[in-house]
Amino acid sequence: MSSTALKTKSGAVLDKVRGILRFGNSGGSCHGAGATEDQYLGRKLGIVGNPNVGKSLIFNDLTGGHAVVSNYPGTTVDVTRGKLRAAGCEIQVVDTPGMYSLLPITEEERVARSLLLSEKPDVILQVADARNLERMLSFTLQLLEAGLPLVLALNMMDEAEAAGVKVDVAKLEGKLGAPVVATVATSGKGIDILREKIAAYDRREMPPRRVTYEKEIESALASIEQSLSGEYGLSKRSIALLLLQGDVEIEATVKTKEPEHDRIEALVGQTRTAFGQPLSYVISLARQKEVRSLLGGAVNNESGSGRGFAEKLSRAMMRPLTGIPILVVFLFFGLYEFVGVLGAKTLVGFLENTVFGQWINPWATGMIDRIIPWDVWRALFVGQYGIITLGLTYAFALILPIVGTFFIAFSVIEDSGYLPRLAMLVDRVFKRIGLSGRAVIPMVLGFGCDTMATIVTRTQETKRERVLATLLLALAIPCSAQLGVIFAILSGSTAALLTWALAVTAVFLVVGFLAAKVIPGDRPSFYMEIPPLRLPRLGNVLSKTLTRLQWYVLEVFPIFIIASIILWAGNWSGLLDMAGRALKPLVTFIGLPPETGPIFLYGFFRRDFGAAGLYQLQAEGLLRGVPLVVTAVTLTLFVPCVAQFSVMWKERGWKTALAIAGFIFPFAFAAGFLLDRLLVVMRVTL
Repeated sequence: MSSTALKTKSGAVLDKVRGILRFGNSGGSCHGAGATEDQYLGRKLGIVGNPNVGKSLIFNDLTGGHAVVSNYPGTTVDVTRGKLRAAGCEIQVVDTPGMYSLLPITEEERVARSLLLSEKPDVILQVADARNLERMLSFTLQLLEAGLPLVLALNMMDEAEAAGVKVDVAKLEGKLGAPVVATVATSGKGIDILREKIAAYDRREMPPRRVTYEKEIESALASIEQSLSGEYGLSKRSIALLLLQGDVEIEATVKTKEPEHDRIEALVGQTRTAFGQPLSYVISLARQKEVRSLLGGAVNNESGSGRGFAEKLSRAMMRPLTGIPILVVFLFFGLYEFVGVLGAKTLVGFLENTVFGQWINPWATGMIDRIIPWDVWRALFVGQYGIITLGLTYAFALILPIVGTFFIAFSVIEDSGYLPRLAMLVDRVFKRIGLSGRAVIPMVLGFGCDTMATIVTRTQETKRERVLATLLLALAIPCSAQLGVIFAILSGSTAALLTWALAVTAVFLVVGFLAAKVIPGDRPSFYMEIPPLRLPRLGNVLSKTLTRLQWYVLEVFPIFIIASIILWAGNWSGLLDMAGRALKPLVTFIGLPPETGPIFLYGFFRRDFGAAGLYQLQAEGLLRGVPLVVTAVTLTLFVPCVAQFSVMWKERGWKTALAIAGFIFPFAFAAGFLLDRLLVVMRVTL
């Protein structure tokens, strides 16, 4: 065979393989047995949608992945990736943070749009709440107008039908000109059809859809489109619309790419002056008019008054008169009884006293004594700061049952839909401290892990809110292990527990109020989708709990081991005694015994490590009454642990992280001193 013929044949084979691997081949599937995994994974599916529409559940259904799914907005903060196999194809799936529009307001929306622009997915899967299509489809129109290859999943279809919302999927698909699939992500209904639609998608068959705006806007769009010559990842019409709406990031990009940027800026300015209202508002009205046209004949809403028991309970949760008692009931049964009593008392008592106290530690001590002749090395494993007798005991006997019970309680309230209602309830109070009700999400999550919650502060709309939320998390939100231990050691005295709770709450509100006065910025706005109240699904609760426990074991457990080694080395070298002596004036200044000094050192390695040390001192009878409460308050307010501090550094920058830590360290001891003096003067007996 000649070289020319060989080239021709090999080129034909290559073209055939490319055709097989491309979306929308003639058979509507991807086979290609000779293709490599890298070639398969060269194609991407991007999942987008409003917060709280089931994006992460759809991601899990499509990929079998392990994204944490929550029934409240703001869960997907980091981009989650997985693989989808459909019709012989293996496709990379990217789950993006929640977004309401291509015009970003929050950091989540900026991340999501940046991904769309930079990674250019071959198919965009928009997940929408089938119960609220009038709100959802405005974003759909933006995606179509941007020329993006769209598949629309109408999720929660079971709840829509139960609410009397009937959707003619075929008619809506015909009107949109894009594939539409009805799904129920919680049960997997419609997921197989969705996979097929994704694998068979051919963007060449999907002409771009346009919304008709007022003639002045249409004229400006046409002129701006003609002046745009660069590539942006979105259609030129979409870029022109974002410019008219004042998108700062797009404006900066156009300025660097376009030689005619001065003319474009002039066109944008002229169009804005022609309207008495912001163009974003005028454009939104036009889209809403188009949405109503789309819904006509395709969606029939036969819902009644919406005053069933679930709706009445939902409203009660958001009204102060009834919402506060409901919150108190949740705190008592969900945190105090379940986490504090069952987790921190019953389970901890069994694991610490029986499993580790009678079985594991005696066996480990005897074995180490037999095989290691040197005292100093024996102490590394089974001494006062031993890896087994301290690290493993604290991690598994004292902390794991508390964290585990909290994760169960947190997963239940996530799945129930209570968190958004709690956000509505506390919004008015949070506005006083420079935050909105949306901040309740990282605050409540902080009761599980402040490190994870600090990452979730990205969901706050402004930099000011993110800094305020980070400060309050670091100062006055105890993690689940701290909270459980404090409940356990103070539960014997209702007065002691109330004193601790009131002191920490007062610090949270006062510091938040003062910080909001000092830190410049605009007042926060608040908008949040309210999902339906649901009975939590056992499988979902267990899945999320196991995922979080896996995170605890993999991420947190090694820190306990490292902390044990550092404390052992510090004890052996004498540095621990030196640090304890350095802290002695501080702890005695606030009325505490000198033995409490080391627990603050433990707390810097991990808050729960310090809480476990506090538990040990109380069990040994070294802390009781007022000193116990003062120690609990001071330790709660003490500097964030190493993990949280490192995330603060990464998220907010080193200056902010150091400023927060520098404020908290003296403030915690000052607050402890004032509380001690107040209780002594008032002659309070706890």
